[in-house]
Amino acid sequence: MQSDDYVVHILDDEEAVRKSLAFLLVTAGFAVRVHDSATGFLDAAPAIGRACLVTDLKMPDMSGLELLEKLNAKGLRVPSIVITGHGDVPMAVAAMKAGAVDFIEKPFTDEVLIDAVRRAARRLDPATNDNDLLALRARFECLSEREQQVLAAVVAGLPNKTIAYDLAISPRTVEVHRANIMSKMQARSLAELVRMTIALGLGDNRN
Repeated sequence: MQSDDYVVHILDDEEAVRKSLAFLLVTAGFAVRVHDSATGFLDAAPAIGRACLVTDLKMPDMSGLELLEKLNAKGLRVPSIVITGHGDVPMAVAAMKAGAVDFIEKPFTDEVLIDAVRRAARRLDPATNDNDLLALRARFECLSEREQQVLAAVVAGLPNKTIAYDLAISPRTVEVHRANIMSKMQARSLAELVRMTIALGLGDNRN
């Protein structure tokens, strides 16, 4: 999808952050609009057309998660990327269940954000999204039964020692399984792995 087919909306209460992210994305060829409050964006959302959203998680008037939930309640599906300086797995799961395409922890590289925006834009094309889901399902089916069990525990936010105890294996074996899972699923980060499991409808499953 061409980057001029949609607008990337940047939402952050800090002006310096808005300017920095806008400069990065404009330089990468995206059409950009900035917003300084979640309330303001929510009011404007019905008229934004084809769009993606990059939003901070913690803001004074409304959190990024609350914003996504309110957008959903209004029937407004805006592919979104949530940025945070203090992320964890349960928070990432909650954000993605609310419609976030990605959950990015600071600090991040330019390429991570640009890739996330492009991935979010793909959600605007249902046919492309269906193809992505088929490919993702094929990767998941390549996991062994034990790897699927470890995956479910990892995205539930359990530490390696707890996973090892629950599955009666060693922590080192858990580490090996996690590495294999990341490789087979082609996930570059834990947040991306969580995104994949949510897309597959596996976020709540534990084997």
